[in-house]
Amino acid sequence: MKIYDVEGFPNPLRVRMALAEKNAMDSVSFVAVDVMKGEHRSDAFVAKNPAASVPVLELDDGTYIAECSAIIEYIDHAFEGISLTGTSAKERAVISMMQRRAESMVLDAVATYFHHATVGLGAELETYQNKEWGIKQGEKAQAGFKYFNDILTTNTYLAGDAFSVADITLFAGLGFADFANVSIPNEYTELIAWREKVAARPSLQ
Repeated sequence: MKIYDVEGFPNPLRVRMALAEKNAMDSVSFVAVDVMKGEHRSDAFVAKNPAASVPVLELDDGTYIAECSAIIEYIDHAFEGISLTGTSAKERAVISMMQRRAESMVLDAVATYFHHATVGLGAELETYQNKEWGIKQGEKAQAGFKYFNDILTTNTYLAGDAFSVADITLFAGLGFADFANVSIPNEYTELIAWREKVAARPSLQ
């Protein structure tokens, strides 16, 4: 299997964390995509993923799987180890819900802020920007920080007692927030403590 990505970017980090949690890093090869030179928008790459985004998983039979949640779903079922997406119907539903909230309320909101309200990746790559929309999404991210801090006052992890893909998504989102200078308020102590706990996991080492 191959994974087309950019090491250090937030969405590729999600997939790499999932692989590490499943002890499957050695089961794939990574193909670097030069986003800064627009390689992700080339005809060859768009043929793999019409959304022109990384990461993309290529299976041995030639199937291409894009979207982090779909890639991690595949990884979770293809390899032994802890369950990242849940086993029972209730677990799977709650994890899916919290993963989507982490994505929309923090990761995607921060990404929109970065690409619209800042210089982003530069004029050559940021071909359209709506600063007002970007600022609103920055505010949404701040609301997301509060929401998850409140959740973590009673939960060990986002979806309950067990680490899951929801935690991976939020962790990557907070890393992107650092890069975009969207700060977590100091009073959100539960969120800050949770982040430190996740950062200490072997998959991050």
